[in-house]
Amino acid sequence: MVKLKLGPIPDEKPVKVTLEVPASLYRNLVAYGEALGRENGSSPIDPNRLIVPMLERFIATDRAFARSKHSASPSG
Repeated sequence: MVKLKLGPIPDEKPVKVTLEVPASLYRNLVAYGEALGRENGSSPIDPNRLIVPMLERFIATDRAFARSKHSASPSG
């Protein structure tokens, strides 16, 4: 089985955000939630719970963003 980039989704208190996504992206989120559930031996993950960890992962692994954030922070 292929190792997915996201691991288990932490159960944290949610903050409500309204977001519209294309139907094709939603279908992919549903499929990803199903695959993640199978990989972790649990039920499918709600697609809405995937959005934040995916965005966090994307930002955390964006080297250009990390460099720009580092260079923008005040030194000293």
